[in-house]
Amino acid sequence: MDQVPVGEERPLLLTRGQRLGQMAVGLGVMGVAVVMAVGAAQMSSDAGYAGVGTDFLPWVVALALAVCGAMLTRQAMSGGFRNAEKPSGADRGDWPAFAWVVAGVIANAALIETVGFVLSCALCYLLAVRGLRQSEGKGVGGWQTTLQDAGVGLALSAPVYWLFTKFLAVNLPGLTGTGWL
Repeated sequence: MDQVPVGEERPLLLTRGQRLGQMAVGLGVMGVAVVMAVGAAQMSSDAGYAGVGTDFLPWVVALALAVCGAMLTRQAMSGGFRNAEKPSGADRGDWPAFAWVVAGVIANAALIETVGFVLSCALCYLLAVRGLRQSEGKGVGGWQTTLQDAGVGLALSAPVYWLFTKFLAVNLPGLTGTGWL
């Protein structure tokens, strides 16, 4: 049996499927970089206030993603991701908990124009927290927990709405015409 120096972990031996999965992650990141670059190429490059155009930041992000994707792919091809810890959590996904989180995101997208940013984001938070709590095996709680989660969701989404609409002049859908809710 090989001796592993103190303080170092034995490298994980990866199966072919794990190596292919890691390679898919690296190639996927590079694919996202290509999509970002295509989007950046279609944007106007007219210089604005700071001397850079609206396409500057998307090009920076595309370049950073391409570099990260190339590094991930290189690591996957040369033995796997370095210093990767053993996966934690359950052996299988918790699909009912995942469904709660997805329901929150879909409800937010479906209701944001109807009930406004604050209420739709609060509902998204409420449903997502319910799913995350269920995935940890803590139970979803009763009415008191649901009301508490709704209150936290409102307390988080209202200041974000006010910051964007009042200070940054970004139009977000509101419930009323006053701009405060």
